[in-house]
Amino acid sequence: MIKGIHDRNVDAHPYRCLTHHSNQGRKVMPKGLLIDIAGVLYEGDQAVPGAVDTLEKIRRERIPFLLVTNTTRKTRHQLLDRLRALDFYLDEGRILSAVDATADYLRNNKLHPLLIVHPAIRGLFADLIDPIPNAVVLGDAGDNFDYDNLNRAFRLIMDGAPLIAMGDNRYFSDTDGRLSLDIGPFKAALERATGTQATVIGKPSATFFHSACKRLALPPEDVLMIGDDAQTDIAAAQAAGLQACLVKTGKYRPGDERHCPQAELAETFSDAVRGLVE
Repeated sequence: MIKGIHDRNVDAHPYRCLTHHSNQGRKVMPKGLLIDIAGVLYEGDQAVPGAVDTLEKIRRERIPFLLVTNTTRKTRHQLLDRLRALDFYLDEGRILSAVDATADYLRNNKLHPLLIVHPAIRGLFADLIDPIPNAVVLGDAGDNFDYDNLNRAFRLIMDGAPLIAMGDNRYFSDTDGRLSLDIGPFKAALERATGTQATVIGKPSATFFHSACKRLALPPEDVLMIGDDAQTDIAAAQAAGLQACLVKTGKYRPGDERHCPQAELAETFSDAVRGLVE
């Protein structure tokens, strides 16, 4: 479990990568992988073509890997069930979730949250709820991002409570294949209104990436992050010292690579690891 994550994301999009190239031109072959889930392994209700076989090859060849996700509409158990339903077979310990990291952070800091999150994950925080909350926690709340909830959060923050965000993604690829608003815009609104800065727990927090690398027992420079978000996955990973590859699936839109001009660029997850697995 991740403990003591407390990076502050002081700029909505502070990351610009250090020229695109394919994985065939790698100077250093990665020894481990961090893999985003939604948009990389599956899109909507379908696995990305080739992803199931590729992940199985990675497992079979014993390449260290973790699935790292800012998905906050599902618990880790629900994510695992979703993956298994699509024929990805792995154990729960392979998933590092911003939801779990946030719960750990709250416990470690003795915080009792006002939760603005999706109903599916509220149960994970049941032991932390207090009639008098002393922190505000944002996840991807969907329809719960309404005026009453946001105004209550605003008032609590103005009274001194910290604002804690599970991630800082601007949008995600929804089940209908279109883009939907994620946590980032609502976090930015509360920051603007209150004059405070949120503590970001998941990606793009450098501590989140470094904690994942530590679990792989590898230094950041030996780990490749594979994701579909040019800023939160790729540029942020590079800023944290990792190798990174942007895939053209999920939320990727043509031109996204301008946000991470020195990252690798691949059509799919399978292409991203070609050369690493046979």
